[in-house]
Amino acid sequence: MDPVIVVGAGPVGLALALALAQQGVPSVVLDESAGGEEPRPARTVVLRADTAALAERLGCATVRDEGTRWTGWRSMRRKQVVRQLALGAAPGDSPADETPAAPLHIPQHALTRGLRDAAGAERLIRVIGESRVDALEQDADGVAVHTRGPKSTWWRGSHVVGCDGARSTVRKLLDVRFPGRTAVERHAVATLRAELPWPDEAVLHRQPPWRAGGEEVTARPLPDDVWRLDWLLPPRGELVTPDTLVARVRGTLAGWCGDTPPYDLLDTGVYTVHHRLARRWRVDRAFLAGDAAHLLGALGAQGLDEGLRDAENLAWKLAHAWHHGASDTLLDSYQTERRASIAGRLRVADQALPALRGGGVLRGRLPGAARGHDSVLTDGHLGQGPLGAPPVYAHSPLAPEPAPSQILVGTPTGAPVADVRVTAPDGTSTRLRDRLGRGQLLVVLVAPGTGVWDRRHWQSAGVMPRLAAAVTALPARAELLVTEEYPGASAHSVLLVRPDGHLVASFAGVRPAELYAAADAARGGERSAVTGDRTADVN
Repeated sequence: MDPVIVVGAGPVGLALALALAQQGVPSVVLDESAGGEEPRPARTVVLRADTAALAERLGCATVRDEGTRWTGWRSMRRKQVVRQLALGAAPGDSPADETPAAPLHIPQHALTRGLRDAAGAERLIRVIGESRVDALEQDADGVAVHTRGPKSTWWRGSHVVGCDGARSTVRKLLDVRFPGRTAVERHAVATLRAELPWPDEAVLHRQPPWRAGGEEVTARPLPDDVWRLDWLLPPRGELVTPDTLVARVRGTLAGWCGDTPPYDLLDTGVYTVHHRLARRWRVDRAFLAGDAAHLLGALGAQGLDEGLRDAENLAWKLAHAWHHGASDTLLDSYQTERRASIAGRLRVADQALPALRGGGVLRGRLPGAARGHDSVLTDGHLGQGPLGAPPVYAHSPLAPEPAPSQILVGTPTGAPVADVRVTAPDGTSTRLRDRLGRGQLLVVLVAPGTGVWDRRHWQSAGVMPRLAAAVTALPARAELLVTEEYPGASAHSVLLVRPDGHLVASFAGVRPAELYAAADAARGGERSAVTGDRTADVN
C-alpha cells in the first residue's frame, strides 16, 4: 500500500510521520527547504505536559537535552506579586497531586532538529528536501502530489496531510477558506543571557512601574541562564527599532534588578499573532494540521502545542485506515474533534481580549478584575483552563452510547487519562502514557493489591480471565493493563482508552458486551446501546 504523504517538515509534519511510523505506517515527508532549520534563539516554543511527553515518546532527544522545565510561575502587577505557583518537576509524578505540571521551554530549531534526527533513524520515513508542492489530485484509491525542484516528480500516497504552515499550499490547492482575525496581538522579543532574580521561574509582569515596560512583559527561562523576554506592543503605530528594543531590555532588567545587570543579547525579533481557523480540515483523502489548519497564540496560548495534538489525534486514525480500512465516521472525527477544540480556544480568547487589552476606567475599577485577568493569562501560559488545558472530546462521534454499567471516574469521558503506573500481562511495569501511540486501544483494570502479588497469582484470579477473554474478542486490537489505583475509580473498574490517551468509557466490573460496543464506537463503527439484559446474557 502507498505511504502517507506529509507536506511540510516542521515540528508538526515530522511528529506526524514519527507517530505513523510507530504504528507501522510508512510516510514520505516533502520538505520545501534543503533540510534543517536556521537557529534563531528568539524563536522558542512552550510545550505542555502532554505534548512534551508526546515529543519524548517519538524519540526527540533534544526535549530532555536542550529544554528546561520551569520550577515556578510568578505573576506581578505594578510593584506587587499577584500570584506565585510552584510547578511539578515532571508531568505525571502523581495523578493525585494538584500541583500544575511544569511546561517545557525549548528553542524551536532544537525541537525540529530532534524530531528530524528521530525521523532520519526511522526506516519507514523518507524526508525529501527541495520539494515544493504545486499540484494535488485525488481518486477513490489514493492521492497524487506533484513537486517541483531539482527533480520534479509525482508522488503517490494513500492520504496526504498538509502541515505546511500558515500559507499552506495544500490548503490552497484544496480550495479551503481560512477566515479569521489579523494582528490580534504584537510582541517584541529578545533572548539574552543574564542573571535574573527568579532562577528557573517564569514571570508575567503587567503594568510594570518603569517607563520602558509597556503594558506587559514576560520572562521565560531557558537552559544556561538564557531568558526569552516578550513585550506586548500597542496594536498600532509603534515602530520597534534596534535602539528602542535595547532600551526596553535595559529598562526592564533595571526594573527587576535595581540596576541593569551584565547581559549578552543573543537574538531579537517582532512577531504578530493572528487568529484563523480553516473551514474544513478534511477533503476526501486530504487533511490539514498545525498552522495550515489554525492560527492562535494570544494570551499565552501556544499554536505548536495544538499542532502536535493534531498530529497525535490524526496519526492513529490514519494508521487504522492504512492497516484495516476506516469508516468516514473515524476519519471525519479528526476534523470534528480538533476543529471544535481550537474554535473553543479562539472563542475564549476573543471574549477575554476586550477586558484584558481594552484598557479604560472600567477594567481597573471592577472588584477582583485584576486577579481574574491574572487567572486567564496564567491559564494560557501554563496550559490550564479553556485557553490551554488538553482537549476533552465529550461530544465526539466516536463516543459510545450510554450503557447501564458505565460509571464516572476522576477523568471525564473524552478527556486525557491520568498517567498512572500500570502493569502489562507480561509483567512490565510502566506509566500509562508510555503505552500510548501504538495504534491499539487500552483496557485498564483497577485492581488494588496486585502490586504486592506475583503476577502468576492475579493473572489467573478473580475477574482477570473473563476480562482477558473480553479484550481478545474486541473488534479492534487492544492491550490489557492493570493498575493499583486510578483517581475516582473503585476496585474492579474497567477503563477503555483510545490510542491517543483519551477516555472512551469506564465500567463497573467486566461487561464484555458493553466493552465491545464502546470499542466498536471508538474505531468509528456502528454505535448501539447495549441493554442490561444483553450484558447479563454475555456474562
